[in-house]
Amino acid sequence: QVQLHESGGGLVQAGGSLRLSCAASGRTLNEHGTGWFRQAPGKEREFVALISWDGTSTYFADFVKGRFTISRDKAKNTVYLQMNSLKPEDTAVYYCGATSYFGGSVDSKDYVSWGQGTRVTVST
Repeated sequence: QVQLHESGGGLVQAGGSLRLSCAASGRTLNEHGTGWFRQAPGKEREFVALISWDGTSTYFADFVKGRFTISRDKAKNTVYLQMNSLKPEDTAVYYCGATSYFGGSVDSKDYVSWGQGTRVTVST
């Protein structure tokens, strides 16, 4: 089973940018659709973005379209989430997950591996 580790979170002012990384070990992440989800305090985990196993297809939640991008570096076995124009409502713990669905999935129940999460805090 692939093990995932997120990094890159932190404190940023509104309008700023962060790049999150999801690094895999144990097995290649390149055989899995990969998704980013987030969970704010008191809320359920929600879908943010996904990328297909080969990196040719991506999909975003409406609330991040035009601000976030997702990419895959096969050589580094890593998926990235570039977050621009951050808003205070983007504050959450961000998790990456790996799914056996090659195209990825917006449903967290379809993911078989998760990282421990990285915290993003956007200040006003």
